[in-house]
This record gives sequence, structure tokens and C-alpha cells, in this order.
Amino acid sequence: MDILQKIIASKRTEIERLKVDKPVKILEKSPFFERKVLSLKKHLTQKNASGIIAEFKRKSPSKPNINLQADPLLITTGYARAGASALSVLTDTVFFGGNNQDLIIARKHNKIPVLRKDFIFDEYQIIVAKSIGADAILLIAEALDKQRIKQLTTTAKSLGLEVLMELHDEMQLDKIPDALDLIGVNNRNLKTFETNIENSIRIFNKLPAGLIKISESGIKNTGDVIRLKKTGFQGFLIGENFMKTDSPADACNNFIKEINRKISK
Repeated sequence: MDILQKIIASKRTEIERLKVDKPVKILEKSPFFERKVLSLKKHLTQKNASGIIAEFKRKSPSKPNINLQADPLLITTGYARAGASALSVLTDTVFFGGNNQDLIIARKHNKIPVLRKDFIFDEYQIIVAKSIGADAILLIAEALDKQRIKQLTTTAKSLGLEVLMELHDEMQLDKIPDALDLIGVNNRNLKTFETNIENSIRIFNKLPAGLIKISESGIKNTGDVIRLKKTGFQGFLIGENFMKTDSPADACNNFIKEINRKISK
């Protein structure tokens, strides 16, 4: 069993418990159900957007101690001030050290879109995403079949949420649903957890023309972002590169400033 299979198996048990503890009727009473979501698509493509989706996470299966004591309020507001176009918040607890409260904090204190980063396979999880203030959800093609992605996308759209589907190779291109908002290429091999941005560059020309395109994982420096921009990507999801520093917000700020300097030359 590879790491993705282990995560999904753990998540299934967790979701069945949560459905009892927090039924849909309770979730639907959340004040976030009444708010108008912010468009991740618009924020990534507006004039002078950095395109950076700055991620908040404490650990991962490959890095068990990225920033275990990280403060979601301090870091996410710092990301926003630095010029990030959007936030990504890990809400998985067992493998990534996150929780729903991290996203709630990010939503309450920032005016940019928040992506719920988790391993979603059940409509219940999408309702949870809406109830905690997410503007968009992630669907992982590696973990879902084509029909399931279509069903989950339909549910998310009915709640006003945007959908980012991430793929890892060309074999998953046929899973893209018609209603999709954004397509991501994950540069991380989910079996080995190694990363290489060449994966994004290799796949780019095979992605549908009408979708906002995001490169995810393994972006280590501003040169990577500039190269991906030239390829045609509009979004750049960066987590560990910021979170492993003493001040993720400052790291994000310096990163975006350096990109702007290089582009303006």
C-alpha cells in the first residue's frame, strides 16, 4: 500500500466518524454558508497578480517536521500582505498536522481566496469545506475515477465553490470534467514523494486551453516560477519552501519581490 492509499484509508474511517459527530444539518447552519465565495480564478488572473498560492502546512508524510508550531493567523495574514494571490490550507490532521480551525482562521482574517487542501472523495467533505469558509476545493485525480470527479465537481459547484483538479501524468487527462475551474499539475510523485517541475512543463501543452493552470509542489526558487510563467502557468502553489523557514511570511514576501524585480528588468 503506497502513501496515498494509506491516507485515503485513514480518511475513510475519519469521515464516517465525523458524519455522526457533525451531521450535514449542523454544518449547514455555519455562517460561512451564507457568504459569497471569492474566486480563485479571478484572483490568479487579475492584473499584476503574483499567482502565488501560499500554503500553510505543518508537516507531510515525507517531512514530518516542517513547522509543527506554526501559527495560522500570523502566517496566513503575512502571506496576504506579501502579495500572495490565494492561500492553501491543509486540513488533514494525521498526515499533515492541519485541522479545520486553521482554515477558519485563514478565512476570517484574509480577503483572498482560500483553497481547502485535503483528500476529498465524499460529498460530505465538500459540505465541510463550505462550512469552514473555503472558496475552492482540491480533487486529486490519482485518488478518484472520472465519474467520481464529475459528481464531486457538480456538488462543489452547487455550493458556489470552485474546483481545482490536480493530475500527475498524461494518463489522467481524460478525467477532466466539463465544469472544472482550474487544473493543477502536481510535480510530486505520490508513490515516492520526489518532486520535479519538469513534470509541469512536460504536460502543459496537453492541458485544455480554457482552464486556469497551476503548477504544484517542488517550486524551490524564483527561477522556477519565471520558467513556469513563460511556459504559460498562471498559478504556483508553494508550501514547504516558505513553511520551513523561521518566518514563512517574510520568505513569501522576499520571494514575490524577487520575482517582480526579475520580471521588470
